[in-house]
Order: sequence, then C-alpha cells, then structure tokens
Amino acid sequence: MAAYVLTIDGKAAKAAGTFDVVNPADESVVARCPLGSPELVDLAVASARRALPLWSAVPDAERAAKLMEIAALIEQHHAELSELVTREQGKTQSGPGANFEVGGAVAWTRVTAGLSLSAETVQDDKTASIVIERKPVGVVASITPWNWPLIIAVWHVMPAVRVGCTVVIKPSPFTPLSTLRLVELMNQVLPPGVVNVVTGGPEVGSQLASHPGVDKVVFTGSVATGKKIMGSASQSGVKRVTLELGGNDAGVVLPGTDIGPLLEKLFWGCFINAGQTCAALKRLYVHESQYDEVVRRFTEFVAAIPVGNGLDPKNLIGPVSNRMQLDKVIGYVEDARARGAKVVLGGKRKEEPGFFYPLTVIADATDEMRVVKEEQFGPVVPILKYRTVDEAIKRANSLDVGLGGSVWGNDPKEAAKYARQLECGTAWVNQHGSLHPLAPFGGVKNSGVGVEFNVDGLKEYTTIQVVNVAR
Repeated sequence: MAAYVLTIDGKAAKAAGTFDVVNPADESVVARCPLGSPELVDLAVASARRALPLWSAVPDAERAAKLMEIAALIEQHHAELSELVTREQGKTQSGPGANFEVGGAVAWTRVTAGLSLSAETVQDDKTASIVIERKPVGVVASITPWNWPLIIAVWHVMPAVRVGCTVVIKPSPFTPLSTLRLVELMNQVLPPGVVNVVTGGPEVGSQLASHPGVDKVVFTGSVATGKKIMGSASQSGVKRVTLELGGNDAGVVLPGTDIGPLLEKLFWGCFINAGQTCAALKRLYVHESQYDEVVRRFTEFVAAIPVGNGLDPKNLIGPVSNRMQLDKVIGYVEDARARGAKVVLGGKRKEEPGFFYPLTVIADATDEMRVVKEEQFGPVVPILKYRTVDEAIKRANSLDVGLGGSVWGNDPKEAAKYARQLECGTAWVNQHGSLHPLAPFGGVKNSGVGVEFNVDGLKEYTTIQVVNVAR
C-alpha cells in the first residue's frame, strides 16, 4: 500500500493520524491517508504567507514556464494518477473517465500557463497617466469535491499560481489521494510554500475558509455547503470568493427532433461519471408528441452501456463514489416511485460489494418530485412531458439554480434561440456538459459566484490597482 504525505512548506508534515480511503467499486481500503488538524491548517497558511512575497515577485514568464513544467510532470505520471483516481473515486479508465480527467488536467495546466493579464492604459497624455494593473489577491484556500478530484484541483490551483498567489488546498476526504500526489509533483517544481495541502472533513474546511491568513476562498460543491463556506469566509474580514455550486441542469428536446443521432451525446450529458457532475443533465423535458418514442429509444441506448469496476476496460460507467451519495440516490428514486413515476430502467440495486447503482431512467416524472426539484447527483435521469416549448423553458428556469442547460433539435439555429432563454451560465445546443479551457464557466442564481477558465478565471485571483500619475 503506497504511502501519502501532507506537503506543507515543501516537505512532508507530521499528520495528526490517518483515515481510510475506500474504493467505491469493492469497498476495499485503497490507502490510509494522513489526517490534517487545526495546527496543520495554521502551519499551511503560515507557509503560504511566507512564500507569497517571493512568488508574486517572480517574473510572469517564469511563472508560466513553471506551469509548463508541472504539466509535463502530470503527463509523465498519467498512468499512476489515472489509476489512483479510479481507485479512490470509481470512475472508469475507459470513455470520459479517469484517463480523460488526467488528460484534461494536463491540457488545462498548459492553457493556463499560456494566459496572461496585461496592464490597461486608460489615459496617457500631457496631463496624466492612468494605468489599470492587476496584482495577486494573496493566499488562496481551495476546497475541492470528490467527483472530479484531480481536474478540479487543477482548475483551482493553476490560475492562482499562474498570477502569483500561493495556495492551501483541502481535498474531499473521500478522494484526497490524487490531490496529495499532485501537490507532491508541483513541489518538485515550485518553491516551498507556494502550494500546500491539508486534509480533513468540514471542520477543517471551515477553519481554512475563515482563517485570517487567507485572502480568497475557491470552492466547488453543493449549494448548501457553498453557503456555509461563504459565511465562514466573512468571519475574519471580507474575503473574495469563487463558488461553483450545484446545477440540476435541464435539457429540452424540441418537438419533432430526430433523436437517433443525438442519443450518444444525450447519454453522456446525463450519465458521465455516473451522473456525478455539477453540469450534468439532470432533468430532460420532451414534447408530448414524441415522449413515448424518446423514452423508449433513450432507454434502449442506456441499457446497453456496461457498468462495473472502473479498472475493467470494458466498463464505461463506474459506481457511485461513496455510501452517503448512494443512499441519497436510492432515496430520490424511491420518492419518485412512491409519487407515481414509472422506473423504466434500473431503480433497484443488486446485492454486491461496492456502491453501484444501475443506470436509471424515470418516466412520467413530475415537477414536484424530489428527483426533479433537487440535484440527485447520480446515475438517474427523470424525463418530463411538456406541451409547448415556452412551457418547457419556463419549467426549466423554475428552480433557484442555473449552472448549465441545453436545447436539442434538428435546426441548431432554432435550438440556440431557445437555449439563450435558459437562465444558466452555459447554454449548450445538441450537447451538454462540454467544457473548454478558454470558455468561462460559472453559474447564475444559487449556482455560484464568479467564473473559472480563460482570462476571466485568472482575474478572479487578482485585485485591481489603478496607478494614476499627474504630469
């Protein structure tokens, strides 16, 4: 069993103890992870503060070069990191799973290295010079979830490091190992204290978010936890926050749509990572004229997808990532069944090791069911019937979240017209959940504050200083 360490100030810190990280495919212990503590949080933040003046003074081109070195290191350790993600999180090696995640981590790191923030001159004449400059915000606390543990760590940490910030990252206790390894690799390239890691549960996250030595908090996770993080971040001053929170994304299939060519993209929009993705399609609205046909054809497609241990290359979908989430998914399906929905596929768990739940399609779902109103975050999709497109858009917009949404149809131009009416941060047409490192990503309503990716995401880790010189 491999040994893992908490890297603080460029070296292994003495942990407060250990806790087991469990493989969701068979419930075996993957590793014993070092446990953080309040003292280690203080130590990590102090280390980041010490490193900040030196790292922020490093020339921009040199910081970019360091990120390129880190990308190369991640790429060199691709196989190791991919297997680690599968063992701790459950996602498959095949399809858009663990290999996809590691490849994305490399790509996002390289793209981030290539970004820069230039000063902007707003006046330069005989009376004055006014220049807008950006400075690193300071010490960043990163709190990451368990669904995409490696790439979300990259999304948080790389932009911060790129602009001259220092970081303390706390991964989910369900999936800490890939982050511990990532931080080890980064510390082969970066000066001590630039990136530090602590582990633990909500109490450690709360302490980190409220720490007086932290200048900014970036968090990805549920709306409920995001609200708590926002509260913690205000306890010791006014910290800047970036929050990417839950979505419960809707998809609308326009009347008369030829669904056949769209089935594969529709499947992955709903079920990528067993549905455990903030921007997965979690509510599908289909016109009454073709409702039965779409339900039937989609169900047939889903039924053919192999589910199982992610280390087996024939499987495309793995287990639910932890027991807590599995129990929630079971509850959502049983509530829908009790309220009269028809479970046309799946909906019943086999007695076997691991946290597996079958790919589940629910027909005759209605708006008041929990599986529709709440983000189920599992391998389940409810399909709802509508009469008019305006009604479908209104129902899609009826919730207090808005991360992503999609419209599906024969005419992409017409579908885009309706997609623009969705109240969400990203509106997709004939696809769902596709991300690009140069396309800003964030939500509206309760789905978050701020954005990630491209220069807009970089700016989240900076403050503005206006240099106004009279002549």
